[in-house]
Amino acid sequence: MARLFKDLSTALGTAGGDSCQLGPDVVVCMTRAVRWALYSPAMMHFYEPHLGHGLKHDPFNSIVGPRPIGWVSSRSAQGVLNLAPYSFFSAFNYVPPLIGFASIGRKDSLNNIEATGEFVWNLVTRPLTEAMNKTCDAVPPEVSEFDVAGLTPTASRIVSVPRVAESPVSFECRCTQILQMQDLGGQKVDTWMVFGQVVGVHIDEGLLKDGVYDTANAQHVLRGGGPADYFSIGPEQLFKLYRPESWKRD
Repeated sequence: MARLFKDLSTALGTAGGDSCQLGPDVVVCMTRAVRWALYSPAMMHFYEPHLGHGLKHDPFNSIVGPRPIGWVSSRSAQGVLNLAPYSFFSAFNYVPPLIGFASIGRKDSLNNIEATGEFVWNLVTRPLTEAMNKTCDAVPPEVSEFDVAGLTPTASRIVSVPRVAESPVSFECRCTQILQMQDLGGQKVDTWMVFGQVVGVHIDEGLLKDGVYDTANAQHVLRGGGPADYFSIGPEQLFKLYRPESWKRD
């Protein structure tokens, strides 16, 4: 607190100038000063990742989040079904629709997709959270996480890999690229990006309102940071913000 008051005293001169004299502008001046003191570089935690973060838990994946979960079903060359959630997952293109996930370490999903070229992404919703968590278990390749989690594999329309019947949304995908990532020095790291083109989409019709997908009521579950943080979204988080059109020519 003493440090804050010291910074605030400095800020009164730096942020406000002559307007910090007592008078009608004093409230505005104080607001600027407090903002300067609270968010000045002196109050920021800075670290270089290669030297360590100096915190109780690495904040990286807490900051880049919450993120949609890459709940990926795949099939091995021997026909064994696999289902696993991936923390680093997103969509990367509209047309054609491309999605991808990062396999940190060589996992069964990566091996299976290399072998067959196919996978399915399944939406994790609040009712499916516990089942999704069970599919995190490190079981042998010959054991199917569908069985471990008590989930139902149901046939896809286009790819040979089944989707999760209990999930309200699934994307059938064919692999387009698998890239092993590297650092600034060009050294390969033990992480692979798996990209796929969506060739089939399944949506529970109850989530379509007047032809629009109802994200706010679909009960999406998102991955946060730390060892156990997850988030869900609902109508209370929804707000609308339209893009500015001032750039358009008349």
